[in-house]
Amino acid sequence: MSIRLSHVPLRLAAGSFILNAGLSKWSGDEATAAGLHGMAAGTYPVLEKVDPPLFLKALAASEIAVGAALLAPVVPARTAGAALTAFSAGMLGLYAKTPGMRDGIRPTQQGTPIAKDVWLTGIGASLLIDGLSDRRSARRAAKAERAAAQA
Repeated sequence: MSIRLSHVPLRLAAGSFILNAGLSKWSGDEATAAGLHGMAAGTYPVLEKVDPPLFLKALAASEIAVGAALLAPVVPARTAGAALTAFSAGMLGLYAKTPGMRDGIRPTQQGTPIAKDVWLTGIGASLLIDGLSDRRSARRAAKAERAAAQA
């Protein structure tokens, strides 16, 4: 398995950004946990039952895992892209559903830090699409090779 050279800047930028965010949250205090938990639970009510410090650790671990997957060249583009797309889509849900985050589609001052996840979603979708098309191309090539061997 090899990594496309064109994926390196995407994976480095997104991976280092998300990994840093996760590492920063890992040692977050009670106030940080309560604030992030409150915002997330307001958008995703199922999270209300989760203890804020546990939520913060889970969020941090998720960011660390996604960041590490993007930075590890052995993780296929489709896998890293799927993880990034799913994670950033969840963050965009916060942007879309939390009052005060946007004015129409434009982010407010409060919404700008979360609105940046739109570029992470774009990077994730690009990696996922490329990874899936590479997989299809490999299957076609293998099928053609088998057909040529049988002829």
